[in-house]
Amino acid sequence: MSGRVPRVVVGISGASGAAIGVRVVELLAEAGGCELHLVVSRAGERTLALECGAGALERISALAARRHPVEDVGACIASGSFRTAGMIVAPCSMRTLSAIATGAADNLLVRAADVQLKERRPLVLLVRESPLHLGHLRAMVAATEQGAIIAPPVPAFYLGPRSVAEIVEQIARRAIDHLGIETAAPPAREWAGR
Repeated sequence: MSGRVPRVVVGISGASGAAIGVRVVELLAEAGGCELHLVVSRAGERTLALECGAGALERISALAARRHPVEDVGACIASGSFRTAGMIVAPCSMRTLSAIATGAADNLLVRAADVQLKERRPLVLLVRESPLHLGHLRAMVAATEQGAIIAPPVPAFYLGPRSVAEIVEQIARRAIDHLGIETAAPPAREWAGR
């Protein structure tokens, strides 16, 4: 992708934690160092409205270069020839994880994730569920074996966050860090040791 602004795909599925996906989009848009493509599942739309307010989807859609309908499996992000720097799914529901792990690309969010794997590009899945049963764990292993980065949105308590917003900020920045794009957004806070 030399000479081009890197393209990043952000998917938001229906798991709780929509604020993390919103912050990922905001950080990428604020940095201005990438071309952002957004795809949101139907359940993700519902969760966004519930957890972030009725206008959240419109607000983040306006920050993206393009928002793709989840049904549009013929969109540009569904093709490996559409070069990207990677994809973040935040949050990633167990349904979405399972579909990615098995290659059941029945919607654009899953198909775009599948493309990242087949093209050996970074795919960061902020998998959100607790507790986990054996099927969840096996799906995580399968996705990992195919090249995905499983990054549950676990707070970095050692950094001493003072608010939920600080926790969301750190998790969103860490997800972006996994893409390895210097211009995408300022990096997450690092542990300096004691």
